Amino acid sequence: MTVDTAAPHARLLEELGSLASIVDTSTLTRAMYSSDASLYRVEPLAVAYPRTPDELIAVVRAALATGTPITARGAGTSCAGNAVGPGLVIDVAKHLNTIHEIDVEAGLAVIDPGVVQDQLQLAARPHGLRLGPDPSTSSRCTVGGMIGNNACGPRALGYGRMADNVVALDIINGKGELLTLGVDDVPELRSLVAANLGTIRTEFGTFIRQVSGYSLEHLLPEKKFDLPKFFAGTEGTLGVIVRATVRLVTDAPFSVMVALGYPTMPDAGDDISNLLRFRPTACEGLDRRIVDVVIAKNGPESVGELPAGDGWMFLEIVGDDPQEVLERAHAVVAGSAATEGWVVEDPARANSLWKIRADGAGLAGVSLANPAYGGWEDAAVPPHNLGNYLRAFDALLAKYGLQGLPYGHFGDGCVHCRIDFPLTAPDGAQQYKAFVEEAAQLVASFGGSMSGEHGDGRARSALLHHMYSPAALELFTQVKRIFDPENLLNPGVLVDPAPVEADLRMVAASRSPLSLSDAEFVEAVHQCSGVGKCLANSTASGGVMCPSYQATRNEKDSTRGRARALQEMVNGSLISGGWRSPEVHAALDLCLSCKGCARDCPTGIDMAAYKARVTHETYKGRLRPRNHYALGWLPRWGRLITSVPGLGRLVNLVGATPGLGHLLKFAAGVDGRRQIPRFASKTARRRVLGARSARAAASQASKGRVLIWVDSFSDCFESTSFAAMVQVLVRLGYEPEVLDETACCGLTWISTGQLDGARRQLTNAAAVLARYVRDGVPIVGVEPSCTAVWRSDAPELLPHDENVAALNGTVLTLAEFLTADPDFVAPDLSGHTIVAQPHCHHASVIGWAKDHAILLATGADLVQVGGCCGLAGNFGVEIGHHEVSVKVFEHDLGPAVEAHPDAIVLADGFSCQTQLSSLAGRSSMSLAELLATH
Repeated sequence: MTVDTAAPHARLLEELGSLASIVDTSTLTRAMYSSDASLYRVEPLAVAYPRTPDELIAVVRAALATGTPITARGAGTSCAGNAVGPGLVIDVAKHLNTIHEIDVEAGLAVIDPGVVQDQLQLAARPHGLRLGPDPSTSSRCTVGGMIGNNACGPRALGYGRMADNVVALDIINGKGELLTLGVDDVPELRSLVAANLGTIRTEFGTFIRQVSGYSLEHLLPEKKFDLPKFFAGTEGTLGVIVRATVRLVTDAPFSVMVALGYPTMPDAGDDISNLLRFRPTACEGLDRRIVDVVIAKNGPESVGELPAGDGWMFLEIVGDDPQEVLERAHAVVAGSAATEGWVVEDPARANSLWKIRADGAGLAGVSLANPAYGGWEDAAVPPHNLGNYLRAFDALLAKYGLQGLPYGHFGDGCVHCRIDFPLTAPDGAQQYKAFVEEAAQLVASFGGSMSGEHGDGRARSALLHHMYSPAALELFTQVKRIFDPENLLNPGVLVDPAPVEADLRMVAASRSPLSLSDAEFVEAVHQCSGVGKCLANSTASGGVMCPSYQATRNEKDSTRGRARALQEMVNGSLISGGWRSPEVHAALDLCLSCKGCARDCPTGIDMAAYKARVTHETYKGRLRPRNHYALGWLPRWGRLITSVPGLGRLVNLVGATPGLGHLLKFAAGVDGRRQIPRFASKTARRRVLGARSARAAASQASKGRVLIWVDSFSDCFESTSFAAMVQVLVRLGYEPEVLDETACCGLTWISTGQLDGARRQLTNAAAVLARYVRDGVPIVGVEPSCTAVWRSDAPELLPHDENVAALNGTVLTLAEFLTADPDFVAPDLSGHTIVAQPHCHHASVIGWAKDHAILLATGADLVQVGGCCGLAGNFGVEIGHHEVSVKVFEHDLGPAVEAHPDAIVLADGFSCQTQLSSLAGRSSMSLAELLATH
């Protein structure tokens, strides 16, 4: 390749030679890796994707040879700015993810640093083994990253920290040397420890969650100079992990949950020392603030009844003897200072209680009146000090006028809290620094640690002087010099740290012109905290997010990657050009607008809405791509074609004719490999209006009128879903009606970013439909994606329209309508298998629980498919999207129908039905068709 010698990365690329191909210096990639899950933003020079350990070693040595700073990165879920840096970011997750060996007898695993924790758990589970630490990001965090920040998780009480589970490490240090920690010695370090035994013995290892700084206690003679344990928590500042040997443990076979209620959360903290004598594996604390957040988001039923009080602790008791476990659990209740306590033996109820804690943690950042951040995220104190620390911490929040949602691993004294720091205020950086400096002094006064499990990173390294003596800090500097004399490994972290207020992402965003003109959009895209749930395979558990990332495994195609591109567009220093930036459009190109992130992302990112907005702003007042006019105006073309007798048949014939069909597709911006759906000879509305007399008899025993809202897809394309819905409602004694005027929701205008046109369509449709709502006539939609518009897009695009407000939640799916009718009885389908593909918008915006309940009531074996079908309206038919559309289909839906060749395939969405027919040759039916034919 030709190297631009004027570029700052030129020497690095020259040094790499043929390996320069694994280094990406593009603006988009640098933008995506400029942030992790922290408050911080640092532009890297380049990102490397080594494919083998040898390539990793070569990349590190090339960077060292050229004086390029190095930041090793796993999943990028670091909360403290541990995984951002100004030089070369090395992504070990993309390729270095091999499990080399599981030694069952020894209970060890030998792995690459990029192995995801859940991947290791899955491989170890058949042998009855697991990796002990279990952070909440286990579905995407890498074990190398867990070692880097000495991860813990809620069950560290039972399994220890990552340091307690590391046996040996192959690393390359800042001098380019390969070392095997656990085998090779480091004489200079041994001498340094021997000369400072007093400082190490008095200041380090004082309690289990003292994660801040270098854990020098592991190097004491009585700890046998354990280098692998010491290396855990060094945050990539001393070496890059090439291979790791970690300990695997066995889970005790029996467990039970204990739920305890206290007057306040600090009262719960006061009881910790008393409870630890019962040897819980986990001990999690929360209070009314978190519970109220979960109720507000998911409804009261998501919480249910709790023990009396406003503060709670959930404990897990495990053991080999079920009777002993149960007796110990009851002893916890009897011996606690709780107002009320329960032993929860029902696993389903226990899971729902644990879920309160998990959901609350995810919602904590987006549930306050102002955005909340994780800058002071995981401080820890010795457990016997926890109650008093919690009281003092609440007083500190009040002093600064801040709101927070504390919760945490109370058995270890570790407290998490997202806080609404005013980072976008003119003095936001100064206010942030003032608070964290005083918070650090507070924690130190209780004998605590700035970090209890996430590491110090850029958020807390400059605060370590509150916790450690000058002698201890000088030890850190000398340790760093032994391993990394040129300070090239993760500079700015732990040793010679950057100021805590430097490089704050939201401070930079607040100076953007867009922050003044469109603060709401800026705040929305910055809701992405970088926690990376979109990188996990959520479809395996019924999730949707993020279909294109599941297909490509490229960061730019994840929800987080797209959010980072938009954040950098807002910032403007790296991605310039605003709405029309090519980097932004490259990131958004493969977004299917499935809205999976709107439900599955814990911070509520709605990338479909952002994509529509960016496309709208990009083409405002300009000529658009031809597919915007062809596919974006599809309802208009459909009404025109079906209104002229014989025109539908002619268009169908042209579309199926070789040559002519290809020209038609090209003109519409449709991929030539796609089939054009067949237009109906006349609209569904015209068909039903001509058949009203057939329903007259049914109306005499009617339960009342029901408006079936016929969307443009059901109206203009060949389909029997609408007719089946009429039949189901008539059988139940209703009098179905259909509109004799147009009421289009504008979905295709929205998906192509024609938001002014969408507003016009919605305004007209809302005026028509709202009359029925005010007359007390129920409305049932046919197409899920169109029905969902009234719950998400319409209120967002027309927030002050009274008609739109009247329709929010009143345009129902068939399942919602039927489950509210006490006379409805699901047909008996025992012996059948149903493979059900919930439409993305249905599952993500409306919720699929009612449909699920109906299908379960049939007695059929239900296979609910996660993920997206891959067609997603206009996305899958557009030129340039076909390959990804097929890959998305092959990720979940394709394998599901292939595994059940004799199953009934249920798909309510027009896109899902079309994709199944086109790619699998499988016919499918909607819920209405299923009920009508059985």
